Amino acid sequence: MTVLYYLQSIRSTKLDRFMKTVTKLGNAGAVWICLAIVMLFFNNTRKGGMALLVALASSAILGNLVLKNLINRDRPCWRDPSIALLIPEPEDYSFPSGHTYSSFSAAFGLLPFVAAPFFWLALLLASAIGLSRLYLFVHYLSDVLMGAVFGIITGMIVASFFI
Repeated sequence: MTVLYYLQSIRSTKLDRFMKTVTKLGNAGAVWICLAIVMLFFNNTRKGGMALLVALASSAILGNLVLKNLINRDRPCWRDPSIALLIPEPEDYSFPSGHTYSSFSAAFGLLPFVAAPFFWLALLLASAIGLSRLYLFVHYLSDVLMGAVFGIITGMIVASFFI
């Protein structure tokens, strides 16, 4: 938990605001769903938009419905309630991070369908969303790292069906 407490030690008003905003982008895959919808309107990005939606649905089912309930890992904020949360306390289990899983699934689901700069922007956003979950003290480092690994695998598998 050293990483989590280090992140708590560098908290500031500006970082708090930034991390809350970044995490909101990942709430229910909002930013990724919006991107997918826009992509569906154009012939040259339609397959990528479909892959993105399937990747998000797959990560939600596998991460939030299957793995979280199978593993039943308490969140850090449940184990140490002395840390003031900046967001509402999540009610589901911790492992894996659903925000991170869906974000990396989205980024890697997009990989074959977008130009490299757009993929790197998606990857940067996915990483920032994962970091925000640590900063906000709602996930352990392993939740976020494994969410990223599961997301990469899911995104690449889904994308391969649309190529």
